[in-house]
Amino acid sequence: MAESDIDRLIDELNARHSSGGDTSARLVSPGAEPDPGATGDDEAVGPGEMVNVTTDTSRLEAWLRDVVRRQGSDLLLVAQAPPSARVGKRLTPIAEVPLGGVEIERAVLPALPPHAREQYARHGIADASFGLEGVGRFRVNLHRERGRPAATIRALPRLVPRLSTLALPASVEHLAQLTRGLVLVGGATGSGKSTTLAALVDEINRREARHIITIEDPIEYEHQHRRSIVEQVEIGVDAPDYPTALRAALRQMPDVLIVGEMRDPESMRLALTAAETGHLVISTLHTTDVTSTVSRMADSFPVERQATIRQEISLALSAVLIQSLLPRLSGGLVPAVELLMVQYGARQHIRKNQLHHLHQEITLTRRYGSLTFEESLAALVRAGHVDAEVARERAAHPDELVRLIAE
Repeated sequence: MAESDIDRLIDELNARHSSGGDTSARLVSPGAEPDPGATGDDEAVGPGEMVNVTTDTSRLEAWLRDVVRRQGSDLLLVAQAPPSARVGKRLTPIAEVPLGGVEIERAVLPALPPHAREQYARHGIADASFGLEGVGRFRVNLHRERGRPAATIRALPRLVPRLSTLALPASVEHLAQLTRGLVLVGGATGSGKSTTLAALVDEINRREARHIITIEDPIEYEHQHRRSIVEQVEIGVDAPDYPTALRAALRQMPDVLIVGEMRDPESMRLALTAAETGHLVISTLHTTDVTSTVSRMADSFPVERQATIRQEISLALSAVLIQSLLPRLSGGLVPAVELLMVQYGARQHIRKNQLHHLHQEITLTRRYGSLTFEESLAALVRAGHVDAEVARERAAHPDELVRLIAE
């Protein structure tokens, strides 16, 4: 459905609503169930359905202002529950009346760009970012649970964080000084990968005169042009998908390419090509250590191509950073990391598919900035930031951690 068709349909629905016409007629998908918590015409809708979208965002704006005032991180909207803010580790209701499903849709849909509304109409799920003047920028995931609409909206920092404020080990700064090659940032969902990527871009932007292109879905942090020129491409708004955006970016003479996430083999292949041809490419994967990160890339391709891909990875890869967030004793979270600065030995192990040797390569390349996860954890324990038992539970090599803490 074209953007103009969506806007026209919304206008027609709004006109029908304002004139008192029947707004209950919808394209109902098979299997749609009523919302047990809804009354009147507040019925559940499903993928493929069109809903009555108004242009009134006042309820959403009021909720988000409340979240920001409370210094919360997220707004949760779930049917049969009141809107709630996540403040620290706790959920706090910010209203008393439970919401109905269509109430959530009517509050959130007008804030979404057309491509996200279409995505939601087709598939029942959509991701996007948006801004409210005087309030801030937000990342929204509108989805369905038990056949009913729900939304999680994350408040994004107004300013791009400086790398020096993220409590990362000093050697992570080496990544911003690279001029070519592939840098992979791994970690579980919510481990701060996007924040680290934004801080690395900001560091390059402040120190180097480069052409930086970021490809994101959606855009989270907005960068200003400083010493560098920064272009930010949003999937669904500026390009239909990651492979298309990457192919286009390679024709735009970038020095640095930031790929928000490599989701498919084609994106990985293009990122490898860009890194091999002299660009600095930084991207993320949902992985938990250096070994699984390299393995994930190679295993994404057909078996008959994996040997060739490992060869390409061995030539293109410059560094792998894995991060995890741990509870800080004084409150909040603090990152622990594993960092491999790729040298000759690691390239040989990747080429030969001897990935179990990569942990040893981290210890052999400390002088280049490499750091094991256990070394990072031990430093946090010795500094009094993290409880020793929590660190031991997170360590992949607990005996090594105990030895390092004792040193």
